[in-house]
Amino acid sequence: MLDDLAIRVRQNIGLATAVVLFCALYLVYNLAHPRGFSSAVLVQNSDEIFALAMLAMAQTVPVLMSGLDLSVGAVMTMVGCFASYLLTGTAGGTPIHLEIFGLHLNLGTFPGGIEGILLGMAVCVAIGTLAGFINGCIVVYGRIQPIIATLATGAVYVGIALFLRPTPGGKIDDDLNWAMTNSLGDFASTVHIFNDGAAPWFAPLAWIPVPFALLVLIALLVWVPFRRSVLGRSVYAVGSAEGAAYMSGLPIERAKIAAFALGGFFAGCGGLFLAIQTSSGNADIPQAGAYTLNSIASVVIGGTSLLGGSGSAIGSIFGAMILRVISFLFRIFDIAPLLQPLFEGLILLAAVSIGALGVLRVKNTLELFR
Repeated sequence: MLDDLAIRVRQNIGLATAVVLFCALYLVYNLAHPRGFSSAVLVQNSDEIFALAMLAMAQTVPVLMSGLDLSVGAVMTMVGCFASYLLTGTAGGTPIHLEIFGLHLNLGTFPGGIEGILLGMAVCVAIGTLAGFINGCIVVYGRIQPIIATLATGAVYVGIALFLRPTPGGKIDDDLNWAMTNSLGDFASTVHIFNDGAAPWFAPLAWIPVPFALLVLIALLVWVPFRRSVLGRSVYAVGSAEGAAYMSGLPIERAKIAAFALGGFFAGCGGLFLAIQTSSGNADIPQAGAYTLNSIASVVIGGTSLLGGSGSAIGSIFGAMILRVISFLFRIFDIAPLLQPLFEGLILLAAVSIGALGVLRVKNTLELFR
């Protein structure tokens, strides 16, 4: 049993390192914060972490297949721009107009109220999933390297975002903004469930931030079942050895398309939440690029190999949290902006190096797959 435990630890040294590093950094942050260990601080931190955590999960799936998705930030931005039109919550609905080549087209009215908000959220997530599906189809049937294909599609998605929102704007329903960016207690009182959040059994859970609860639910209900499915195992097999996976009869093409579609789903969730958090849509190209690069860094910090075949989206979530906590520490200790990249780079380098120590000690490469 001890031998099995030691093997599991060696196989997940990257994830273990990320968890330990996050706990250490977040402990320092809360000790230094004037209101550390309070629900208000936890809610604020969760709001800032959620979008990057979603993009880290979106990046993890193609990386497991030895690929990179450079469009995750663009998909997030595009979905956010769609959300700024679809989540207004106006009682009479939202008129949808399209102006192209000087023609003004009236496409009808999108439903309003609660039903319209729920439908709009579903549509936004579906748009993200469709974008990922298109990426997968281009990679599989176009036989183009993922990094090239997603670089091109990312430009297209940013173009759509700019078409939708040439300037920042739009309006997200105020109740939706409040309910999704605060604690479960605030959510319950806003949507009038659990006796407006005053139910005795609900009290121990009322302090939990809604973004944190959503992150856990998405990981448990989406990522874990996918990883245990045939397609999920095929993704890992393709990343480890695509030739061997093909000879074993695994559905390689379906696995690749499913991986990119799932990545689009995660990126769509991130874009939807970011729009709700900011209560607007913004086709911010630098922001899209920064989120894409940070998603790759989160994946590496979380212990997922860029060579594919090993890692987990759970580790990438911790990688995203580490990146965000580092930025929190910069604010707490008032580090000069010019020095922030230096400290961030040193911490990232240390985290990645520790995770790679196991590979450096390997004398027989077969030991990597024990």
